[in-house]
Amino acid sequence: MPYKLAWKYQQKLVQERLENPALLDKLLLVEHPPVYTLGTGSTLEHLKFDLNNFSGEIYRTERGGEVTFHCPGQIVIYPILNLHYYQTDLHWYLRQLEEVIIQLLVKYNLKAERINGLTGVWINNAKIAAIGIKVKRWITMHGVALNVCCDLSGFNKIIPCGIKGKFVTRLSHYDPSINILEVKEELVKTFSQVF
Repeated sequence: MPYKLAWKYQQKLVQERLENPALLDKLLLVEHPPVYTLGTGSTLEHLKFDLNNFSGEIYRTERGGEVTFHCPGQIVIYPILNLHYYQTDLHWYLRQLEEVIIQLLVKYNLKAERINGLTGVWINNAKIAAIGIKVKRWITMHGVALNVCCDLSGFNKIIPCGIKGKFVTRLSHYDPSINILEVKEELVKTFSQVF
């Protein structure tokens, strides 16, 4: 699904929940065509290309975090949750999102971890999942990008999440036979357990 469509759909779902907090939560799992996104406070210094000569897609969004890259083979998870039903605590929410990925990767015999002071999930010092959220009156949008079997070359044109000296990785690096549909199914189960 094109990034802009998914973004507009999330905004619609959030607005509906602001008007009617009793609506059920939604969990969207999407793959996007190649696109770069920037968080609200992102600096253009983390782009390694000239915006004037760039013909691809790039959007500045209302999420937190720096620049990232989305492409096919990466699962982007957009939870539309009312945190009043969980905890009204953004740090708790971010740690829970990380926990979903950490527990999911255990199912693939991978030990993933957090790095103190950095949001996201890491394997051997390489980022496998990036997180950037927006919360309005405790309704969440945006979310997590998990690299499964994507082409990582798009990350070479940016400093991912504005963190110098770190690399990105993908699940297929550790398990070349990985099936993205199976990962999506496991992800939904794990998300449901954590939340």
